[in-house]
Amino acid sequence: MYPMPVLIIATYNADGTPNAMNAAWGGIHDTNQVGICIAGDHKTAENLLHRKAFTVSMGDEAHVKACDYVGCVSGKDVADKVTKAGFTVSASKVVDAPVINELPMSLECELVSYDVKTGCMVGNIINVSADESVLTEGKIDPEKLKPITFDPVHGVYRGLGSVAASAFCTKEM
Repeated sequence: MYPMPVLIIATYNADGTPNAMNAAWGGIHDTNQVGICIAGDHKTAENLLHRKAFTVSMGDEAHVKACDYVGCVSGKDVADKVTKAGFTVSASKVVDAPVINELPMSLECELVSYDVKTGCMVGNIINVSADESVLTEGKIDPEKLKPITFDPVHGVYRGLGSVAASAFCTKEM
């Protein structure tokens, strides 16, 4: 896939402190599921298997440095990397995982499966939360959300471009 989403996965450590990581290998798995691949040696993988819950937020232009930081520093090495990144969290009301307050859209998920060999996990999306600031007529507006994507060819984050065309309208060529 090119470019790739910038997904910020948040979990609680065993001691209850929040942890987050940047993951690009993921997307919608099924209508109400997300699929993400993260190696088993990540602190987040350990937390997932222990707590069975996580949140997924879209990285955005306003927080690109913090989103990059949580992807470059391990929770095994930096005890409170979420705070050091400048993020604050609130407890999800529906799953046992933190919601990053500064990232305005979050999927709140329960773990369905995690394949230790491949590092691929599937989670049921229990709730989607979005700050009013990124909504237009009650729907998430990408122009307000300003999500970033990861360009693995050039090693950069990119914002989304303009609308190219309406979808699902072409009936003849």
